[in-house]
Order: sequence, then structure tokens, then C-alpha cells
Amino acid sequence: MTLQVRVSDGAHETRTADRAFVRELGRRCAMSSVGSLRRASEPTVRAAFDRLCDIVFDQPHAALIAQREERRVGFLLLLDELPDEVTALPQGFVAYMAVEPECRGAGVGAALLAAAEDEARRRGLPYMALMVTEDNAGARRLYERGGYQTERRLLCKPL
Repeated sequence: MTLQVRVSDGAHETRTADRAFVRELGRRCAMSSVGSLRRASEPTVRAAFDRLCDIVFDQPHAALIAQREERRVGFLLLLDELPDEVTALPQGFVAYMAVEPECRGAGVGAALLAAAEDEARRRGLPYMALMVTEDNAGARRLYERGGYQTERRLLCKPL
């Protein structure tokens, strides 16, 4: 089966179907973004993901959709107007990426990331950034294989 990654176009029907897919898969995968230091309920995390979607969809972005045949199997939300908070340099920022659980390890995440980098280059962005939970070893391996390096760390302490 051939894997395709496309940037969701501006057609209302496509955009609506793709956004519904993004929300549904993202809500199912949202708990993978919670680190072991924080105790959060699934409804709260899903609501936070919904808020993230609202924020992303209300500003310039690219929604990249991975498909095998006609089935959507993953997505990546790319922000293109979120400069680095320390240097103020322009960057592409991966707001969220998710892959159907049964499709993980089959190259979907790598294809989404490569397509997002191509789209960022096309938009003239010199850097690509993202955040990943320390506990998400699979995602960290994917990013490391893609050449991503740790630039900063978010430290947390339960009180």
C-alpha cells in the first residue's frame, strides 16, 4: 500500500473532513503527550487538545495528512508564524503530530515530518522546532533519526 502525505487544501469539504480526522485521532492519542510527572485526567487532556486545535485552525498553518490508499492514517499540524521565543527567528513549529496506533513504526511519522520540513522550506522558514514528552520514547527516536537535537529543556517538579 502506498503512503501519501498531502497538505490539506482550502476546499471547504476537504478542510472539514481533515479537521474532523485531526480532532478525532488527536483526542485518541492525546494522553501520549502527558509525562509521568503530571497527573491529568483524560477528559482534561482531550479538552486541552481541542483548545490547541482551535488555536491552530484560527491562524496560518498547514495540516499535513498521511493516507494509505483512501484511509487517513496520521496528521501533522505545522505553524508557520510562531517565531522562536528566545531569538525571535522565524521557524516552522510542529504543534501536534499523531499516527494511528496500528500504523506506528511503518514510516508514517517519518513521512509526515519530511513533508512538513519540505513545506516549511517552501514557506521560507529556516528552522523547524517541536516539543516532545520525555516519556514518549518512540517519538523521541523518530525525531532523533530525523536529525532533531535538544535545544532547551522544560523542567518540572511535583509539589
